[in-house]
Amino acid sequence: MTPSNSLPRSSPFVRLAQAFTALAIFASLAACETPPSQAPVGLTDLTERPAERALMGAMRAYDDADYPAVERQANEAMKLGLRSNRDVATAHKLRAFVYCTSNRLAACEAEFRAARAADPAFVLSRAEAGHPVWGPVYLKSRQ
Repeated sequence: MTPSNSLPRSSPFVRLAQAFTALAIFASLAACETPPSQAPVGLTDLTERPAERALMGAMRAYDDADYPAVERQANEAMKLGLRSNRDVATAHKLRAFVYCTSNRLAACEAEFRAARAADPAFVLSRAEAGHPVWGPVYLKSRQ
């Protein structure tokens, strides 16, 4: 029997089991820890990049139906080096739209192909693909 003021001594097996339990708990907690992540890129960060700023200018020009400016800004964006493959595809898409509206159908088709080469996930929206001018050229470019 042990004296009342001391704790009973554990067997080596109990201590080993406790150590493994503590190790398992520690490993579980460490696995749950999320690695530090970078802050997401914001719009103001993008507007500081010349290529992305030019692409945004091309998109605004497209909304304003200023097709010469679309072509000029999209060309500038590509020349300056867009960082995202999706942005490169968007620049090609905008140029394709301009080329189709100015009856440069071979160039339009080439731009759709270039958009898909830049971003294999590139597709036109349902409304864009149904457009009477570039819709058929887009479908042809997918063959």
